[in-house]
Amino acid sequence: MESSSMPGDSRNFATPLASHGLDPQGAVHWNLGWEELHRIAVERGEGKLTAHGVLLTTTGKRTGRSPNDRFIVNEPGLAEHVWWGKVNMPTEPEVFEGLLHKTREYLDNSDQLFVKDAFCGADPDYRMPVRLITEKAWHAAFMHNMFVRASKEELVSHVPQYTILHAPDLRAEPRGDGTNSDAFIVLALDRGLVIIGGTHYAGEIKKAIFTIMNHILPAKGLLPMHCSANTDGEESALFFGLSGTGKTTLSADPGRALVGDDEHGWSDNGVFNFEGGCYAKLIRLSEEDEPAIFSTTRRPGSILENVVLNADGTPDFDNGSLTQNTRGSYPIEAIENRTPDSMAGNPKNVVFLTCDAFGVLPPLSKLSPEQAAYHFMSGYTAKVAGTEVGITEPEATFSTCFGAPFMPRHPSVYARLLSDKIRKNDSKCWLINTGWVAGGHLESSRIKIKWTRALLNAALDGDLDDVLFVEDERFGFQVPTTCQGVPDKILQPRQTWHEEEKFDNVADLLAQMFIDNFEQYAEDCSEEVLAAAPRVLG
Repeated sequence: MESSSMPGDSRNFATPLASHGLDPQGAVHWNLGWEELHRIAVERGEGKLTAHGVLLTTTGKRTGRSPNDRFIVNEPGLAEHVWWGKVNMPTEPEVFEGLLHKTREYLDNSDQLFVKDAFCGADPDYRMPVRLITEKAWHAAFMHNMFVRASKEELVSHVPQYTILHAPDLRAEPRGDGTNSDAFIVLALDRGLVIIGGTHYAGEIKKAIFTIMNHILPAKGLLPMHCSANTDGEESALFFGLSGTGKTTLSADPGRALVGDDEHGWSDNGVFNFEGGCYAKLIRLSEEDEPAIFSTTRRPGSILENVVLNADGTPDFDNGSLTQNTRGSYPIEAIENRTPDSMAGNPKNVVFLTCDAFGVLPPLSKLSPEQAAYHFMSGYTAKVAGTEVGITEPEATFSTCFGAPFMPRHPSVYARLLSDKIRKNDSKCWLINTGWVAGGHLESSRIKIKWTRALLNAALDGDLDDVLFVEDERFGFQVPTTCQGVPDKILQPRQTWHEEEKFDNVADLLAQMFIDNFEQYAEDCSEEVLAAAPRVLG
């Protein structure tokens, strides 16, 4: 039985649920607005409202992604181009069929289902129609926030290219179902299907579709990217960086409009946001430091995930008792300083952000296209003692393309596209160290944010075009000798160390870490990219 319990729903008869192998016995809600979804979520006990009327939800024991429970079906077709390994784990078609049957049967017997149709990708030339079928109203509301919303006219003819069957309360049985736990996220690339069960964490929904976009766009000559982007109205800039490197902080600039904060595509037309919203970390959020994001947490329509409330019903963003990964999702319209269409022209500047705790990398360097490919594939940052249990010395972290968990193809595919587009558009590529110099994290403070901003603004504004650059003897990239508002001495890290011999030893150590990490990619890389590797001089 397919029905809708709400009058005036934007039902879609182009692709009824029977086409997904479903025959639901309960009510089906088609494309409800966020107001109705939030009301139903509260009525069903899926969440509650904060003092500001914002929906608050909790996700149980799984408060983040479950990477060990995500699989791609290993079958002929698109999966033949997957780079298999610990990140992209295969599962056999028979396992998928069993889980698919179990998921369909479960959803068929749910008392209510919520269908949400949308698009992934703001550029009409490249956007992908997607659908979520879920047992939870609040997950449908999350879909409404995070993807590009379809108009009423578009809903009438909306035919999804990929559909997520979402059953967060369904638990797998590892021994019988062929899973690693009671949760599963399985992508069937050629069937246009994703099945998710056993986890309420909403981020699995958007990251599943992001992974699919990362797989299909390169075949069309487009580069999918895990980055933020902004523009001054004429020139755009991209910001890549792992957690803690300053990606969100540095891409938020009152003089530049936000294109998007997390996931983008780069076509011949320029840059476009994959998403229709933002999924921000909220732990220790303050109104003073991040006023734009803070304001969304008081805006009805937003969703707070795993945030603890004070006695008066207001969020306590310093409380991480449920998780340090507290989240908020909101439509991008909640950000005033943004591009109206979530698009911008071809990037003139590409920025890689790293937090180097070893104190070796310069605060700013300029990279050639080949060096850009090398460092893009490396995706380097460093963890510092105290950030995680057991870390007593700086620990290098490499996440290829600055988003390894979501890149199904070999990293060289994305790196080749990046260097080609940098070369074609005469884009400049910069590596910015937001971490330490002067002996590393044990001997000095982190580089002042005002210095980092001065270097970034000088790079974006072209103020470094006439500055003398020198070549770093190990890493080979170009380093400016001066920048207004920044002490000349810190631009050359070796000069900031009390013992230059000690610097050389640590620098050689880090260079060797890069070399060792890159061995896994070397076979499919060009000689030019391989030549961009750092040198060990000692």
